[in-house]
Amino acid sequence: MKSYLDNSATTMPSKFVKEKINEFLNTTYGNPSSLHDLGIISERKIKRGKKIIATDLKCSVDEIIFTSGGTESNNLSIIGFALANKGRGKHLITTAYEHKSVLNSFKYLESLGYQVTYLTVGNAGEIDEKQLKEALTNETILVSIMHINNEIGRINPINDFGKIIKDYNSKIAFHVDGVQSFGKFNIDLRAIDLYTFSGHKIHALKGIGGMYIKKNLKLQPIHFGGQQEKGVRPGTENLLGIVSLDAALRESIQKRKESLRHVEALKYYVSNFILEKIEEARINVTKDRSSPYILSVSFKDVMSEVLLHDLESKGVYISTGSACDSKNNTNSHVLESINLGKDFIGGSIRLSFSRENSLEEVKFACEALKESIENIRQVIQRR
Repeated sequence: MKSYLDNSATTMPSKFVKEKINEFLNTTYGNPSSLHDLGIISERKIKRGKKIIATDLKCSVDEIIFTSGGTESNNLSIIGFALANKGRGKHLITTAYEHKSVLNSFKYLESLGYQVTYLTVGNAGEIDEKQLKEALTNETILVSIMHINNEIGRINPINDFGKIIKDYNSKIAFHVDGVQSFGKFNIDLRAIDLYTFSGHKIHALKGIGGMYIKKNLKLQPIHFGGQQEKGVRPGTENLLGIVSLDAALRESIQKRKESLRHVEALKYYVSNFILEKIEEARINVTKDRSSPYILSVSFKDVMSEVLLHDLESKGVYISTGSACDSKNNTNSHVLESINLGKDFIGGSIRLSFSRENSLEEVKFACEALKESIENIRQVIQRR
């Protein structure tokens, strides 16, 4: 048996998505910018893809554009907005545990002379509303706070944060990295100006994502070419990716409630197993504060990379954190931000679930996890 529990890094395209991809490959190949019938057919696929997203997010179709994924969407949202609105101010706010595509966008803007305030987070990944209020100034033009942290699963109350920001100054833009929430939860955009998402986290193909841009919001393009996607994101659209995202989101919406109940049950089983059967283990964010799709757990006297490869040899696939940052030898900036401590930070792993995982698969992974940790600790003790 194999157990794939790294769904926050990427998901396997679903059977339904693969069927729609095959249909598309056999019938549609025109450039959506072409004026002939084949181009028009392709353009309709793009409009259909935007319509299902807009319906789910309760916004206008004109407020959705497609990109290559979450990283590009975050770059374009943050850098594009800051450059287009620098005349209004050059102060920006984000948090210490954002995805690297967000943090590195802010670091780039700092090199251009922008001032960035990085909000600290508590031991459970919580963001203090008082700290956010105190950080806002007359020079602030943009705040970026992720909805769900990709490593520890912490869910942030983005509606509450949006209200704080808009009550202070309605012209301050609020950007939300929604990569780990899109398609899985109902999203309220009323206080949000920029919301970014990716397809491969919900069983679509890699290389497709997008963003919601509130009407009349000014963005400066960071790529240059034609007038595709209103000129905000030029270049021939990834039509195959769009078709896969369209299918994946339709399926996700249809199965949303069922999927949530299913992954909640899986996470509950794994959490209880770890706390009851494995010594010196800790759950980094409790159930009521984290996404049911993500479980961050740490083990004392275990090296996470050694554990990952030992589990891999048993057919269990997990992550030590963000896939985008997994090849660095430094500690995770997210785990450091929650003050995990030296006894546990080196033995932290992330298990992430999807509706495709079965209980049998999860039980198999739990037994393998227990065995691996016991073996690793025995080797360490013998040294």
